[in-house]
Amino acid sequence: MSALIPKTFLITGVSSGLGRAFAEGALGAGHIVVGTVRNAADAERFAALAPGRASPLLLDVTHLEAIPDAISDAERGAGPIDVLVNNAGYGHEGVLEESSIDDLQRQFAANVFGPVAMMKAVLPGMRERRRGHIVNVTSMGGFITMPGISFYCGSKFALEGISEALGKEVAPFGIHVTALAPGQFRTDWAGRSMDRTPRSIADYDMVMDPVRAARQAKSGQQPGDPARAAQALLALLEAPAPPSRLFLGQDALRLVEGKIASMEAEIAQWRSLSLSTNFAA
Repeated sequence: MSALIPKTFLITGVSSGLGRAFAEGALGAGHIVVGTVRNAADAERFAALAPGRASPLLLDVTHLEAIPDAISDAERGAGPIDVLVNNAGYGHEGVLEESSIDDLQRQFAANVFGPVAMMKAVLPGMRERRRGHIVNVTSMGGFITMPGISFYCGSKFALEGISEALGKEVAPFGIHVTALAPGQFRTDWAGRSMDRTPRSIADYDMVMDPVRAARQAKSGQQPGDPARAAQALLALLEAPAPPSRLFLGQDALRLVEGKIASMEAEIAQWRSLSLSTNFAA
């Protein structure tokens, strides 16, 4: 068996949740991890995970103007970034009509604009070296949808589309891009980490009350194991031809496969109308 060649990872949002699990998995495998955190206490805890290989980086990914210098500092300390894992982000719960444009802007700042700025910061070096892998943590909500998280789904759909198109742009340079789409994992995503718009329109009670209650009841009981997600990430990164999209979890696969079947049926039903719009031959 060949010896491990350590890679330098840059993982955003390593203080908790999947980001923490991804960082612990990579460190456990012998890699170097630069992890973004938002305060000094989290930085100290992260550095203690693997002194000399766990390098905290104080950065809020929504502060777009700070990202280029932060990446330069990280690479001076830890070496060129081989793997970027855009994990930082959060969920917004609220029906569209009740939610504000400010809610939407904050959701896209964290889940889309920040990840794009991170990609733009690492791509010049990856392109020069003709290698690298960018993993954008999206969600099954970047392909399926559910009521009450329209802004979240919109942000993850956007990141999925950007990932897929970017992958085609940088493939000639030996750079891979994968959208990693988890289902429900046992993190704080549906608990303290979720931003919830207060309810205000009674007409939506029949939609939102059961959805919100079910989501809160599942928090801490989700089927997905973050440590196993980390091992899946490591396996993905070793693949010679990694996929442009990888779903994680039985629930994600079931819901995605159901949507694909529904889409196929709907396309077939409306096929004649779809084909009616070209100029006549």
